[in-house]
Amino acid sequence: MKIIVVGATGIIGAKVVGALSTRHEVVGVARGTERKLNLQEPATMRALFEQVREVDAVACCAGSAIFKPLTELTDADYELGLRSKLMGQVSLARIGMDHLRDGGSITLTTGTLAMRPMPGSASISMVNAGLEGFVSPPWVKETMMKLHMDPTPGMASADVAKAYVSRPTRLTAVPRLDANFRRTTWNFRD
Repeated sequence: MKIIVVGATGIIGAKVVGALSTRHEVVGVARGTERKLNLQEPATMRALFEQVREVDAVACCAGSAIFKPLTELTDADYELGLRSKLMGQVSLARIGMDHLRDGGSITLTTGTLAMRPMPGSASISMVNAGLEGFVSPPWVKETMMKLHMDPTPGMASADVAKAYVSRPTRLTAVPRLDANFRRTTWNFRD
């Protein structure tokens, strides 16, 4: 598989590149690499996908946000997290989905601070929660039918219930996406 790893030189990204490189062709990108990508500049994303074609997967391990006490956060601090970590990854997914091979996937990174904030994490927790909302599980099929919607992309309520019963702790839905950015399967983990 050909996999683009965004944030390839960061703490997490470098480990992802190392783990994937043993079995896949990895194209590592970051602000400072030969192939540059800046999450705050969608034009750099479009340029990357013009250069790197026939992509099977994109993994984003990047995104800037400020970690400091709530009383010290400025408008600029919040805007950085919104532009970079939240909208940067949303833009990457929206632009990237048109460049994936059939069956391709996009993996975005949030973090536990979305559901388990700590002192100093207000801005980061906010953008992580927003990103989790962007990739949240599909509607429940039965709800979709009641609303006269096509239930095909939904998840059966029985399957949702199984996830709650088997894992009573915090659940995170991890989507698998096809080339049209439709969720094809869901894996639940805590």
